[in-house]
Amino acid sequence: MSEAVREAPKKERPEFRNIHVTELSNYRLPLAGLVSILHRISGLTMFLLLPFVLYLLEQSLRSEISFAYYQGIVSYPLVKLIILALVWGYLHHFCAGCRHLIMDMHIGLAKEQARHSAATVLAVSLSLTAIIALKLFGVF
Repeated sequence: MSEAVREAPKKERPEFRNIHVTELSNYRLPLAGLVSILHRISGLTMFLLLPFVLYLLEQSLRSEISFAYYQGIVSYPLVKLIILALVWGYLHHFCAGCRHLIMDMHIGLAKEQARHSAATVLAVSLSLTAIIALKLFGVF
């Protein structure tokens, strides 16, 4: 080894440590990270609830009486809120999935563009959910 290499000062390496659960409230997640986490949560939720939703669909299509029964259940405000949460999950997952597909084509990978596309995903999914909420709760 040469003298210059041996005498070169060693750089301080940054210390990376795991975040403890108690430190989560202090951690500031960027908007793109929040959209990514919500994309995963919405996908998992839809995947886990798919058998239940398909069962309800099958039961409601069995006869006119069963359809009227489930139509009565859906009229409750709490059930409407659950349906609205599922609708938001689907819309968010769809919009974030489109964002990820565009990013897979190496479009919008810069920090500012990624932040803008993440904000767009949130705005579009929440706007569409609000429109569906208005329809679901009988405003129009």
